[in-house]
Amino acid sequence: MLHAHENTLHITHLSNHAVKELSPSFSKLPSTEHADGQFRLRRYSVVEFSNGQVVELDKHNFVQSEDINHFQGDVVRQFEPIEAQILSSEGMQEMCELFIETNGLEDGQEIEIHQIRIAAIFEETQVAPEGVHQDGFDHIAIIGVTRHNIVGGEVMLYQDSHEAPFFRKVLGDGEVAMLADSKLWHNAQPIRTIDHGEMGYMDVFVLTAKDARNVLHS
Repeated sequence: MLHAHENTLHITHLSNHAVKELSPSFSKLPSTEHADGQFRLRRYSVVEFSNGQVVELDKHNFVQSEDINHFQGDVVRQFEPIEAQILSSEGMQEMCELFIETNGLEDGQEIEIHQIRIAAIFEETQVAPEGVHQDGFDHIAIIGVTRHNIVGGEVMLYQDSHEAPFFRKVLGDGEVAMLADSKLWHNAQPIRTIDHGEMGYMDVFVLTAKDARNVLHS
């Protein structure tokens, strides 16, 4: 049973306008040299949401410890930043504002934003190569932007890493799943193409944040 906590899991959605504004930029995501870089195309930026505005910070290294990510733990990964016109768009502002307000975060909150296209290049392409996991944050939002010519990709949530999922859902265009990363574990089903003669993909934004009390200030 899911414990009653207002921010453990919250399902909401972006406006159609935001989805239409944000979705075209996914076609320009670069591949990387990382272990999953040929099928998980991505850009990454760290922003501050201050006075209703998205302000990009000069932080471009992403690293997760080995105890959190057994797939690419303790590897410093660099990604190209999210395009400036996307960061300054109304759709991005709406997405960040929704994340801040739903989780009751403070003005000036730092948010890490991953813009990812998972391309269905294998018979079954892993959406989450690390399996059932936590990301080491307090708050996560997974935003479905576009699904094209695929089946699978359901987000699965767990009370414990060794239990069956209590929640599973395909995120449609603009659907948002917000979860308390420190309380829940998550995973996703692999995807595969429907028409093998055409490209299949799943586009998502992933937003993460730590509560102010948990942020290590340098």
